[in-house]
Amino acid sequence: MTWALLLAAIGLEVTATLSLKASDGFRRRRWIAPVVVGYLASFALIAAVLARGMAVGVVYGVWVACGVALTAVLGRVIFGDPLTRTMRVGIALIMGGVLLIELGAAAG
Repeated sequence: MTWALLLAAIGLEVTATLSLKASDGFRRRRWIAPVVVGYLASFALIAAVLARGMAVGVVYGVWVACGVALTAVLGRVIFGDPLTRTMRVGIALIMGGVLLIELGAAAG
C-alpha cells in the first residue's frame, strides 16, 4: 500500500507539472486547478508515505527520479519538448542513483 501511495503521488506531481506547462504561465486559466490540486495532493500523499515509515531518502529519490523521467518523456510526447541522447543518459543515471539508494536502504 505504501508503494501504491508513492506511485499515486508521482502521478499527481507529473500531472500537475504537465498542467503547469499547458497553462502557458497561467494564461490558460482552466489548467490552474489541476496544477494546484495535483501538487497539494501529491504532497499529502508523500506525507502519508513518510508517516508509514518509508525512509525519506528513498521516498524523495524515487519521487523525484520518476517525476523527472516521466515528465521528460511525456513532455516530449505531449508538447514536442526536446529529449536528446544526453538527456536520456541523464535520466538513466538518475534512475541508477535511485536504485542504489533503494538497495542501500534495504541493506541498512
